[in-house]
Amino acid sequence: MSTQPVVAAVDGSDDSLRALEWALDAAHRRKAPLRVAHVRQYALWGRPDAAPAGLPTAEDDPVLGLVRGRLEDRTDLPAVDFVALDGAPGAVLPELGAMAQLLVLGSRGRGGFTSLLLGSNSLAAARDAECPVVVVPRPGRDTGTPAEGAGADDDPGAAGAGPGVVVGVNVDSPDEATLAFAFREAALRGAGLGVLAAYPWPLQTWMLPGEMPAPQIDRSAVEHETRILADGFLAPHRERHPEVTAGIRALPGDAAGHLVAASEGAGLVVVGRHRRRLLAPARMTGSVTQAVLLHAASPVAVVPPAPAPPQE
Repeated sequence: MSTQPVVAAVDGSDDSLRALEWALDAAHRRKAPLRVAHVRQYALWGRPDAAPAGLPTAEDDPVLGLVRGRLEDRTDLPAVDFVALDGAPGAVLPELGAMAQLLVLGSRGRGGFTSLLLGSNSLAAARDAECPVVVVPRPGRDTGTPAEGAGADDDPGAAGAGPGVVVGVNVDSPDEATLAFAFREAALRGAGLGVLAAYPWPLQTWMLPGEMPAPQIDRSAVEHETRILADGFLAPHRERHPEVTAGIRALPGDAAGHLVAASEGAGLVVVGRHRRRLLAPARMTGSVTQAVLLHAASPVAVVPPAPAPPQE
């Protein structure tokens, strides 16, 4: 197991305390230490009379003190350390991912508009951190969609104890890091893995004047081809994790909608982050990932893409 910590970002809000509990469980499963971090947004540059020496340390930070009190009577805790940092949370939180195997946050913090479904700091961490980021939503979130199921075959979570894990796979450009994380998480939980592969339907065809219409495309053939492609991408991960039962569902239409629906019965939804492209070098979460972060009922793990192979 990695000795890098699982990092829980806290600010004293109920959302961050729920993220703390999720991070504690993740640290136990990984046999990893837990780091509790509080990023304090003090505008020292706006107050010339404010002395940095006057700021509370990790030992007397009130938010970290709240967490210490919450944990003091717990038994069987992993190794825990506490870190107090100063700066803009949207910039500092992603930096914590450079020395972590997992960064865990609540969907909302103390600041901003309470009506928003996702806070700017959580979005920044999911977009920019070098490690996978788990965003824990508020309980009872209404996805507005019927549950699709969360695990292998018709009941993918039934393969083991605990809620199932769901992962989305794009058969046009699958990301190995996302699949590897999903299989490992399912193995750690002793749970089934549901793989959702969406394909576009109905297909859009464009014709120039005078062109003949394309032959009718059979939807069942598209679904079958999507399933075959997804199955091939899963093969090496199944070999590494034979204990994980992974079932594929090939579904027509909106990938984000299917993943959000599946989150109703899942313990975790795993999605990938966009790989940087030549004409779009900035990091992006992607439209599907952002929609899942906004609407999923379960925690969502956003996995950075595997490094691109070196150019010869």
